Amino acid sequence: MRYLALGDSYTIGESVPDLERWPTQLVHELREQGVAIEDAEIVARTGWTTDELAAGIKAATPSGRFALVSLLIGVNNQYRDRPLDEYRTQFVDLLHQAIGFAGGDSSHVVVLSIPDWGVTPYAAGRDRAKIGAEIDRFNAVNREETQRAGARYVDVTPVSRTAAHDSTLVAGDGLHPSARLYALWAKAALPAALEAVGSP
Repeated sequence: MRYLALGDSYTIGESVPDLERWPTQLVHELREQGVAIEDAEIVARTGWTTDELAAGIKAATPSGRFALVSLLIGVNNQYRDRPLDEYRTQFVDLLHQAIGFAGGDSSHVVVLSIPDWGVTPYAAGRDRAKIGAEIDRFNAVNREETQRAGARYVDVTPVSRTAAHDSTLVAGDGLHPSARLYALWAKAALPAALEAVGSP
């Protein structure tokens, strides 16, 4: 089976080795459960917003049908103060593209929530409560649209917030998740991924 992972720095695994990206760790977890799945095909780049991911997908031209498609996007929209309505429109377009890559079957698509970077050392001196509240609003949109489309949703935001009290969950750059936090995301996504590929 094939797996396509769409996103930004969180999907490409900024500041961790390739093997410690969460999609790569998810593939390992699936194989441990006996699922025959190829390495993840990743279309993601640090800093990408929803429209930049759309352009990246167009450039990468993934082809064929994927048994599993993951989508995690939006933190850079929030970081750049982009409008929530714009995010909704562009997220829905990306979600429909993801469903298309899954052969038109939304049950093969897994959306992850946006983590809260406001708890990281990088956010020191910023309004952490404001960042968290904005992340929650963006996640309310992606959750609503994911459920409307019939895709699967995994909320990794609560575990991302535990990094406020556990420095081992933050990478050396003080902003992105460590391999340990990505492992927690992979474990959180595993049940949905197993259901998506037909191995509950």
